Amino acid sequence: METKKSIHENEIDLKKKIISITMRIQKEFPELSKYLIEMPVTIPTENNPEVTPETLNDYYESLFKFLASYKKEMAVKEALKH
Repeated sequence: METKKSIHENEIDLKKKIISITMRIQKEFPELSKYLIEMPVTIPTENNPEVTPETLNDYYESLFKFLASYKKEMAVKEALKH
């Protein structure tokens, strides 16, 4: 029973992290909001995809990498201006 609780808590933590990074993107980088729904991870390849801790983690990681990549790209553009 403890394993199920751990999985459930993990899912809750991942959902909180996903909401947090999504809100950060929308607040700090609104120009990226339009890409959130187009991300490959959000487009299921099956009719009723199962949401698991692994899929939630994959989605969070894709959001994190997307934001990190954009911030790096913006830093390079800013550096080139000077």
